[in-house]
Amino acid sequence: MKHKIIYYALLLVAMTFAATQLATAQNYEKKLEKQQQKAKYEAQKDAMKKRAGQYKNKIKEYEKDGWKLASDSRTIEVALLEHYEKLTDKNNKQLVGEVSQCKSINICRQSAMNNAQNSYASMASADIKGRIESLLRADANVPETEIDKMLGGYERLVSADVSGALSPSYSVIKDNGDGTKSFQTIFLVNETEASKIRLRAMEKSLLETKITVKEAEEISKFVNEGFETEQ
Repeated sequence: MKHKIIYYALLLVAMTFAATQLATAQNYEKKLEKQQQKAKYEAQKDAMKKRAGQYKNKIKEYEKDGWKLASDSRTIEVALLEHYEKLTDKNNKQLVGEVSQCKSINICRQSAMNNAQNSYASMASADIKGRIESLLRADANVPETEIDKMLGGYERLVSADVSGALSPSYSVIKDNGDGTKSFQTIFLVNETEASKIRLRAMEKSLLETKITVKEAEEISKFVNEGFETEQ
C-alpha cells in the first residue's frame, strides 16, 4: 500500500511537471509569435514609408520632365499607388524598359519589352560573372573561352525567356518635339518565375561547356540567389 502511495505521488509530480513544461513551451511559442508579428509589422511599415517617399519623388519627376501615362484609363497617381502596393510583396521586383526614340505606341511598347529583357539578362549575367570567374579560374582545366561561352549562352537564354516572368505595371510617354516619343514601361518581375528561368538558362549553357558537375552545382547556387533590379 505504501509503495502504491509513493508511486501515485511520483506520478502526480511527473504529470504536474509535464503540464508546467507544456504551459511554459506554449507561452514561449505565443511570445515568439507575437515578436515575429511585431517584426513583420515594423518591416512592412518601414517599407511603406520608403515607398511613400518614392511615390512623391516619382510624381514630381514625371511632372517636371513631361511624362504622361500611356494608353491607360487610370490617373498616373493611381497607377503609381497600385504599383508601389504590389512592390510590398517581396516576390515582386521592379524593372524598367526604356526607349528614347520611337513613333507608334505599339512599336514603343514592344521595344520597351525587348530592352527590359536585354537589361534583365545583362544584370543577371553581371551579377554572377565575378564569382563564377573566380571559381572557374581556380581550375586550370577550364579555359577562358569556356567561361565566356557559358556566360554568353546564359545571358542569351535569359533574355529570350524572361518575358514569362515580366508583367507590365504601367507605361509613361513624352513627346521629344521632333516627331518621336520617349517611352518607358515599368514591369514587375516575379522572382519565383525569374529564378526558374535563370536556373534553366544556366543548366542549358553549362551543357555546352566542359565545366564539372561540382562547379556547376556551385554556380547554380549563385544563380538562385537573385539580385536587385531597381536602378
